[in-house]
Amino acid sequence: MILKGNLIKCSRHFLQIRTMSRTLSGKIEGALIDLSGTVHVEDKIVGNSVTAIEKLRAANIKIRFVTNTTKESVSTLYNRLVKLGVKLEKDEIWSSLTAASKYIKDKNLNPFYIASEDALSQLPPVDESKPLNAVVVGLAPDKFCFEYFNKALDVLRKGGVLIAIHAGRFYKTSSGYAVGPGFVAKGLEYSTGVSPIVIGKPDPLFFQSGIPEGLEPAKCVMIGDDPVDDIEGAQKLGMQTILVTKTGKFAGYEIPPEVDSVMVDDIEAAVELILNAK
Repeated sequence: MILKGNLIKCSRHFLQIRTMSRTLSGKIEGALIDLSGTVHVEDKIVGNSVTAIEKLRAANIKIRFVTNTTKESVSTLYNRLVKLGVKLEKDEIWSSLTAASKYIKDKNLNPFYIASEDALSQLPPVDESKPLNAVVVGLAPDKFCFEYFNKALDVLRKGGVLIAIHAGRFYKTSSGYAVGPGFVAKGLEYSTGVSPIVIGKPDPLFFQSGIPEGLEPAKCVMIGDDPVDDIEGAQKLGMQTILVTKTGKFAGYEIPPEVDSVMVDDIEAAVELILNAK
C-alpha cells in the first residue's frame, strides 16, 4: 500500500517541470492523448472518455494516442480499446513498444528481454547464434525476479547496453498502484553503472514522432495523468499540456506544487478547454 505522504515525497523528488501558462494559448490543431489512467484503467473506461474523444474528432482536431504501455502489444491494446467502445484506427496508437522495436532494429541489437510474452510478439526476435549485446526492460511483473535480473546483470557486465522501453515509476491498476519498469532499469543501473537509454515518454523525441504530420508542437496539446512522463516531456518539446488529476495516478492525492500545467479533473474537462481555446 502506498502512503499519501510517500507518494507526494517521491513525486517532488523527480519533478523539474518548467513554468508555463495555466491556460491554453491559441487554437489547438492536434491532441496527443495518454491511455492508461486517462482514457481507461485496465478493462474499465474512464468516465465519458469515449464521448470526449469523439468531440475532438468532430472539431477536426487530429488525434494520436501516445502510450508507454509495454505489457501489451499494440494489437492487443487496440482490441482492448475497441471493446471498450473507443473509436480509433490502429495506426493512431504510438507506443513506446513500437519505438523500441525500431530502435533495436536500427542499432542491430540482440537483446536479453525482460518483457511480457505479448510484448515480445512486437519486438525483434533473439538470434540464438549470436552473443547478447543488450538488455531491454519493459513491464513484465512475472519476470521481475532474480533469475532475470542476474542474467541481465551478466549481459551488462560484458558490455551490453541497457534499454528501458520506458522508465515509468508506478502506474494505476484496478486494485491500486504497482511499480513500473523504471524500478528495474534504475536497479540495474545501480548494480552495473550502465545508464539506461529511455525510449518512451518523457523523451521529447518520442513526443515529436507522435505528433500528427504537418503540425507544430505549439499547436498541439498533451493530455495525460503523469506529471513527469506526460507533462515534462511534452513541455520540453514546446507542446501545451493538460494534466488530468482525478482519474489516474494522482486520483485522491494532492498534486505536487512543482507541476505548472493546466489541470482538470478528467479528459472530458480537458476536451472542453481545447474546444474553447482561441
